[in-house]
Amino acid sequence: MKKLYSSILIILISVSGFAQNSEIRKGDRFFAQRAYVDAAEAYEKVSDKNQEVLQNLGDAYFFTHNMGNATEVYRILFLRHEEIVEPEYKFRFAHALMATGNEEEADEYFSDYYGKDFNFEEFRKELDTTVSHVFTTNQVMNNAASADFGIGYYGDQVTFASTRNQARPIYPWNKKPTLDLYTADVDDEGQLTNIVLFPGDINSDSHESSATFSQDGMTMYFDRTNDNRVKNEDEVKVAHISLYRAENVDGTWTNIEVLPFSSEEYSTEHPSLSADGSQLYFASDMPGSEGSFDIYVVDINEDGTFGTPRNLGPEVNTPHREQFPFISDQDVLYFSSDGHQGFGNLDIYSTEGDFTEVRNLGTSVNSANDDFAFVIKEGQDDGWFASNRRGTDNLYNFTREEYTPPVVEIDERETNPETGRQQLRDVGNIYFDFDKATIKEESESTLNKVADIMKKYPSLEIEIGSHADARGTDTYNMALSERRAQSTLEYLVSQGIERERLTAKGFGESMPLNDCTEPTGCTAEQYARNRRSEFTIMN
Repeated sequence: MKKLYSSILIILISVSGFAQNSEIRKGDRFFAQRAYVDAAEAYEKVSDKNQEVLQNLGDAYFFTHNMGNATEVYRILFLRHEEIVEPEYKFRFAHALMATGNEEEADEYFSDYYGKDFNFEEFRKELDTTVSHVFTTNQVMNNAASADFGIGYYGDQVTFASTRNQARPIYPWNKKPTLDLYTADVDDEGQLTNIVLFPGDINSDSHESSATFSQDGMTMYFDRTNDNRVKNEDEVKVAHISLYRAENVDGTWTNIEVLPFSSEEYSTEHPSLSADGSQLYFASDMPGSEGSFDIYVVDINEDGTFGTPRNLGPEVNTPHREQFPFISDQDVLYFSSDGHQGFGNLDIYSTEGDFTEVRNLGTSVNSANDDFAFVIKEGQDDGWFASNRRGTDNLYNFTREEYTPPVVEIDERETNPETGRQQLRDVGNIYFDFDKATIKEESESTLNKVADIMKKYPSLEIEIGSHADARGTDTYNMALSERRAQSTLEYLVSQGIERERLTAKGFGESMPLNDCTEPTGCTAEQYARNRRSEFTIMN
């Protein structure tokens, strides 16, 4: 009987091992094909994940922007195999940590990866004093079923790329239809209307995106995924992306031709045409690139032929991704990068002149997720960009205004005569019911004033100090005051204030505004005066 049980156990172990190996092989095959959603599903079924499975599973989540799961898998990877993990995983783990709000831990991995100190908080504070503009952004469409990005100006209309065409083949990378180009009108509120497929033969069963047009509207450039697949370094066949030009002849887009510096061996993508039509900017991973993708420019001759593409060099390009260039009519180049220090993943940057100084556009437009495909009408100070900060690629419009980093003037602050601390003029305190930490409706107007001042001065930082009356134990009152401080902070965050600019601290019953320091002997009104949150200027 023991032999029978042993035989059954061996069979079960063998079957389990075979099933595990089968899922690993399946996951490896999908991963090599860049079918990351399918790869993740296969790897998830592996109970005993080795280093390679953890690496691939983390990457599969990362490349489909499932940053919560990517963070969890990468953390296990480093806990088990930190000494032998390749540096590129530290880079991706750090960006995943930024996307999930773990900036301090991300600093550690960025510092280790780059071999120098990274301090996100110092970077953010310094940037608040150097940005040239403040952006007001608005999400254009909230369509979780499709990805929308790559918007551009098309006469009085706009064009953009979208996965909304359900008739197209499904792209294995993200299990969405392949991209098509669309046109749309823009209403007075900045929303897109009359959305239709781009006319003519521009769209195909491959991806099309990132259209840019000549000033007269008669020539367009766009990118399209190649039909032919070529083997990469892993001997897996992949399709690269090429740039195309089309001409408007009698109202029909025709004469569609691939540009001569495109190739089936590498990608050329995201074209942007200069205002005078003499230069085309684009992104490519062609041989000679600094990293995975670089920004290039090529001259367009008067006869329509092209010069030799030029890499913009190491001040713009890094060993990582630089994509989505846009050259404005004032010759300011905007692009996205995850290689320059930023807020996590792709951020939007600008450069001009000789392209030797690169600037992050700041917190009012960039997030900890991918922010990209920025276009602007600089004379009007409005434009568009894309972001997946809410889970999927979506379009945002913006207006911007010039920003001179302010010093908070004396008329914006005053000294609290009772505490001696610097606070906002006209900030009055907010007050709480007995034994409660919830924000009262009557306190919202005061909190909204605080939020308005903080929006007016983006470098301003506030400490929220919250207090309790003398009734209750010291320990209980300290915990109660901390809850009050936190609820005050969360309200301000809900009004659009960055969490990093707020500090919440509870003081218990240690700082009363009157002589009510005992649990009895005062009126209800006197005790109520001590149940408060105060706002102190920290810079």
